[in-house]
Amino acid sequence: MADQHIISVDRLMNRVQAIFEKSGLSPDNAHAVAHVIVAGERDHCKSHGIYRIEGCLRVLAAGKVSPDAVPQLQDSGKAVIEVDAGGGFSNPAFYAAKDALVARARETGLAALVIRDCLHFSALWHDVEALAEEGLASLSMCPSYSFVAPAGGKEPLLGTNPIAFGWPRPGPTPYVFDFATSVAARGEIELHRRAGTPIPEGWAVDRDGNPTTDPDAALDGAMLTFGAHKGSAISTMVELLAGAMLGEFMSKEALDFMGGGALLPRHGALILALDPQTFAKRSGRDPIAEGEKLLTAISGQGARLPSERRFTARAKALSEGIVLTAAEMAQLDRFEAKGLAALEG
Repeated sequence: MADQHIISVDRLMNRVQAIFEKSGLSPDNAHAVAHVIVAGERDHCKSHGIYRIEGCLRVLAAGKVSPDAVPQLQDSGKAVIEVDAGGGFSNPAFYAAKDALVARARETGLAALVIRDCLHFSALWHDVEALAEEGLASLSMCPSYSFVAPAGGKEPLLGTNPIAFGWPRPGPTPYVFDFATSVAARGEIELHRRAGTPIPEGWAVDRDGNPTTDPDAALDGAMLTFGAHKGSAISTMVELLAGAMLGEFMSKEALDFMGGGALLPRHGALILALDPQTFAKRSGRDPIAEGEKLLTAISGQGARLPSERRFTARAKALSEGIVLTAAEMAQLDRFEAKGLAALEG
């Protein structure tokens, strides 16, 4: 189709990194941020792909993120490792601390990474996939902005509060799930708003607490948790573990600190890494092989494992390229030519 353009993953990576460098990010930070954005587009996660470029540029233009932050690792030799993002994006901080986290998990069986003072915008599967490649199981979670009402309430209090889990497998892809504890990610509602299409029922309520399918009313009201009280409880757990326990902002504090939800949130994040071999050592059984019995049995029933569609999209993009619309290509051209100035018109 005339409206479709094919671009290779490597070419898109080069272009997105160039956009961020032109906009003031240091090369290391530009590479880390571009990597997760392009990975989202590659895996056909449109709400976490190049759609996120503008949000990153806006927080840069507002001076609310440090463009040349150098993550500082704080390692006391115990199970908890800390990395201070220094008001920069979370992605460079994770990669700066990943090797230390992996080494500690292999040494002790269980280790935690606390990311402090970071701006977060990306999906969490990047973290758990990177750890699964090292043979580790892991959990990643963070608060966000208080856009979500607790079960039985109508006032936004909780964040979309994503949580991701990764489990290593013998093949090329791990077992991974990554989802917001809200029914849908806020970016999905924004994409509906831009497209002029209604959102599904059950995603949100308006500011009066009435159910709505209008994306504008939803963004002005409150999103809902999945599974009613169950999702609400899990979302609260994320607030406590990745906010209160770390001494970092919870979602309401993050929203107040940034003066509203127009810019990316600033808070902390928590990643737990577990070594299956350490936990199973005295059992005489191979934990990966045992896990594979379950996963293959699930697939054997015709059920789809989480992230399978994403992995299929990844394979296609790597072999055939990424499909972008003419409007998306034009936006890349504009950002690449003008940097932050592209936001003005």
